[in-house]
Amino acid sequence: MAKTIDDVRAVFAADKYLGMTGVVLDEIGEDSCRCSMEVAPIHMNAGGTAQGGAVYTLADSAFAIAANLGHIFRDEDLITVSQSASISYLRAAASGKLSAEAHKVGGGKKMSVYRMTVTDEEGRVVATMTGNGYAVPRK
Repeated sequence: MAKTIDDVRAVFAADKYLGMTGVVLDEIGEDSCRCSMEVAPIHMNAGGTAQGGAVYTLADSAFAIAANLGHIFRDEDLITVSQSASISYLRAAASGKLSAEAHKVGGGKKMSVYRMTVTDEEGRVVATMTGNGYAVPRK
């Protein structure tokens, strides 16, 4: 059965944290996706910019979705979980929409590596992240 972006959204509707933070799935591709998040007061730090944890959440959410697309499309009883991640913050974001694109850069049957790029509305890079995933049986 062919899967659509709405099928993928339905799978991730169970992720309450994703919904609470305002992360939205905008686009899917083969082992890739784009998510976005409007910077809201809940995301702000004491300095008046988006808190690093909010930016990380956006990048990590794109990683989670992209890394699990293959399992969803193939109806596999597997889930890819984060094994490790490294993020570099390059500029502050104080308002507007942030977008995170996730792309697979390597891996095998169980392990995978993804690169995420978070940008602001002007296309400026806010952060880059590398995530390593490991596929385990879904509980």
